[in-house]
This record gives sequence, structure tokens and C-alpha cells, in this order.
Amino acid sequence: NGAGKTTLLKLILGELQPDSGATRLGTNVAVAYFDQMRAQLDENASLVDIISPGSEWVEIGGLRKHVMTYLGDFLFSPARAGSPVRSLSGGERARLLLARLFARPANVLVLDEPTNDLDIETLELLEELLQEYAGTVLLVSHDRAFLNNVVTQTIAYEGEGHWRDYVGGYDEWVAQRPAPVAPQTEADKAAKPADDGAARAKAAKPKPAKAGKINAWDLRELEGLPDAIAALEAKQAELAGQLADGSLYRDAPAEVDRINGELAKLETELEEKFARWELLEARRDGTL
Repeated sequence: NGAGKTTLLKLILGELQPDSGATRLGTNVAVAYFDQMRAQLDENASLVDIISPGSEWVEIGGLRKHVMTYLGDFLFSPARAGSPVRSLSGGERARLLLARLFARPANVLVLDEPTNDLDIETLELLEELLQEYAGTVLLVSHDRAFLNNVVTQTIAYEGEGHWRDYVGGYDEWVAQRPAPVAPQTEADKAAKPADDGAARAKAAKPKPAKAGKINAWDLRELEGLPDAIAALEAKQAELAGQLADGSLYRDAPAEVDRINGELAKLETELEEKFARWELLEARRDGTL
């Protein structure tokens, strides 16, 4: 709470200007902002007028659909279609907002805490709609299960104004994020001067003589490391691309787990390759 999630959304959308640096919005971006719609409902308008004012048809994904049928998709009976907004319960109002959101001709949906006030039936409906949505969704939520079910990428706040993106939902972020730094105790602080003295004494010791030249076997390994790293990174990008398909989370959750396992192995391999590269370069340059 208070990390700046909503502020980040507004910066991305250009509603706020950054204190430094710049934001750039791509061309042909059409945004529908769920949070703004909460305050834009005419209490006296009917459900039909809210969804499709002046017309009996809505266009969804390039296909025309009768407004009554469309409202039925959001669990509204034909008898309710002519009712005024003021007669709706909290859950019904949330469903109407979702119906209005997905009827907009947008390719970017922005949802700030959309699960507030949703009943189970509406929450399941929203998950299904987002999994099938072909555009981009920017989503802020404290609902961990909801995030796991619908998102393919997580942008997490890591302190001091730093944000980092991770592949997958909440659980994937927990598995990949850096370990939290334990707060320093009074005992740690008291031990610091002694530690500093030991470090200075260690630094004052004469350094060992430089090692000889790198052997032919290690040199051959060093020359092959850039290609090996590039191959691992290409495989990593391919798997991340597969996870970007939202339908995979709905249709094949076991495959998602397998891919995440592969990504974790690749990350470990890459770290080992980079560490080996640094070691062999140090040997070659005589700095080790």
C-alpha cells in the first residue's frame, strides 16, 4: 500500500507527467479505464442506454451482437435491461461496468482494483473475459489468486522507486524475486567496527602473484561462451513468449508450470555461464 501503483498507471497513460525523464505512448493506442467508469454512470439511464446508447447493437471483437444478448453474457435478464442504474445492487453495478468496459473499442484495458465489490460469479466472469481478451491489460490488484489466474507478466515494486518486471503471476514473482534484506540489529552494528578492522587487515595482506596464461582448453571454452549464452537467452525468450498467451493459463495450467520450471533452470544456467565467463576472462587477462 502506498508504493505508487495507481500513480505508475497514470504516468504510463499520460495522465500525470514524470518529475524527470519522459513517457511515450505508442501509436494507435485506444485505452479503456475501468476506474474512471465508476464515476461516469448515469443513475437514471437504463442498462441498454449505458451499453449502447441509441442503438440495439454493439460491436465486440469485430462482430455485431444484439445488446440484449450482450447483457445476457453479463448475467442480466431481458427484464432487467430496461431498469435504471440506481436500482442495481453493488454486484450488478460492477457487472454493468464490466459490460461497458468490454464494449468499448479499445486495445488497452486499465483496471485498478477491479475485484472490489465483486461476487464470486462476477469474479469468475471477469477472469474468463480477461483470459480471452486479445489486447493488453494493465491490472492493479491485491487479489493474489486473481493475479495468478489472469496475468502473464508482473511489475513489482522493489523499494526506493525501483520497479521490475517478472514473467508470470503472483506465485511466479514470489519464486523469482530477490530475497528480502534482514534489518540490521544492534549486535550487528556493534560488530561492524571489528568487521571493518578485519577487512582492512585482510586487504593489507600482500596479494598472491598473478597466475600464468590461460590453458588451451579453458581458452576454447571462453571463446564458445558468448554463443552458448545467446542460445540460452533465445530459449528463454521463446518460453517467455509462450507464457504471454493468456489462454495457456486457462487451458493448460500444467504446461505453465512446466515452462516456469524450464525458465528457472535457464536462469540458473545463465548465471553459471556468466560467472564462468568472468572467471575465464580474469585468468586470460592475468588478473586472477
